[in-house]
Amino acid sequence: MISFFVSVVALIVGYFVYSKVVERIFGVDPNRPTPAITMEDGVDYVPMPRWKIFLIQFLNIAGLGPIFGAVAGAMWGPSAFLWIVLGSIFAGGVHDYFSGMLSLRHGGESITETTGRYLGNGMKQFMRVFTIILMIMLGAVFIMGPAKILNDISGNAGGGVTMWVWIIFIYYFLSTILPIDKLIGKMYPLFGVAMLFMAVGISLVMFKDGLHVPEVTWDSLYNQHTSPDKFPLFPMLFVTVACGAISGFHASQSPMMARCMTNEKQGRSIFYGAMITEGVVALIWAAISMSFFGGVRELNEVMTQQNGNAAWVVSQISNSLLGKVGGILALLGVVAAPITSGDTAFRSARLIVADFLKSDQGPFKNRIFISLPLFAAGYALTLIDFGVVWRYFAWTNQSLATVVLWVVTAYLIREKKQYWISLVPAVFMTAVATSYILVAPEGFQLPVEISYAVGIGAAVVLLGFTLLHVSRVKNSPPTVELVK
Repeated sequence: MISFFVSVVALIVGYFVYSKVVERIFGVDPNRPTPAITMEDGVDYVPMPRWKIFLIQFLNIAGLGPIFGAVAGAMWGPSAFLWIVLGSIFAGGVHDYFSGMLSLRHGGESITETTGRYLGNGMKQFMRVFTIILMIMLGAVFIMGPAKILNDISGNAGGGVTMWVWIIFIYYFLSTILPIDKLIGKMYPLFGVAMLFMAVGISLVMFKDGLHVPEVTWDSLYNQHTSPDKFPLFPMLFVTVACGAISGFHASQSPMMARCMTNEKQGRSIFYGAMITEGVVALIWAAISMSFFGGVRELNEVMTQQNGNAAWVVSQISNSLLGKVGGILALLGVVAAPITSGDTAFRSARLIVADFLKSDQGPFKNRIFISLPLFAAGYALTLIDFGVVWRYFAWTNQSLATVVLWVVTAYLIREKKQYWISLVPAVFMTAVATSYILVAPEGFQLPVEISYAVGIGAAVVLLGFTLLHVSRVKNSPPTVELVK
């Protein structure tokens, strides 16, 4: 269990050290008025205290990814620990901080509009469509997951899964159209308690019972998946464990919190801090998954028997370690995670559409007009097999993260700041996202050698273009285009 504790400590140290480097490179101005002050509208631009914004941001981004993704990622073995730690500190934290702070500086605009500022109008139009599809896809995924868990808890009472789908849909719709402080601002503290109980409870029992968590050693850093040829460690692990290391979905959520912050200095704890907290949750679930059934091999056997159903694994672990009542509370914490991401997925989709339509979201009818088609599309996706939607969401999600890292790099180059901090993870994630869609079962299913060659080649080409761009802007004065 030493590797697990070292990993947790590494994340905490990473926050206190590396986040300050990131903040210094961005250059916060505590005296600059924020959009929550200058553009307050009582609906989306609403000043809120830092603790509440942090809690909302954490619950927004902590969907099924750091739980189900970590369970599935544990099938590759202790390598998952390294990816969660290094990914959260050097990729996810950088991605979340800059995407949130750039939104803050640009009047709380959506990531699609920020992309247009730094990568051009063509990329902005592409990102509008791409991100809205991702938000609807994620909303649908985060309906079926919690609906199935709630149905199991209730013993298949009443209308079964269908009843829970409609209950969650109604909640999502209300949280999408109501002012952010009316429902989301009031419900999230309750969800936060459930999430906290789940994470702390599982980790304490794991420690008390002395469960054997595999250690990170040179001998253990190999592909321990039950089908290593079909699921190579690279790039599969780096897409499977997404929200616990880096996730493009986070960039879609950060603008909502940027519209509620009252000081730029809050950004480090809200954006970078929430990512690190999510990494800790992912570590807990990766560790317990590798240990509960007896080891990584046994976890693979269980996941194979359950057809990759991570929800069953989570249910077994929660009920066995925490008892019936504690298990229910833990599962409610698991339910809270996707619900508090699904509702804001639809809300951010509304804001993205409103941004490019330049629709004033103050009038109630304008919010209804945009939201209804989004929910119709979301419901249609719930009729498709959950596993299929989840796999395509995972790749789409990491592809969005890759684009956002390139946006951040373009901004840093333009401002003549230390662009390497985002360039390195951008190059790596380009190789990951490109290789994945070429080799994955839901992708082109090409041989690993070809997929690696194309993925690495794409990363090298983009790196080359970036370095050429750096040389072109080296002698030009920095731009000052940071207020919308």
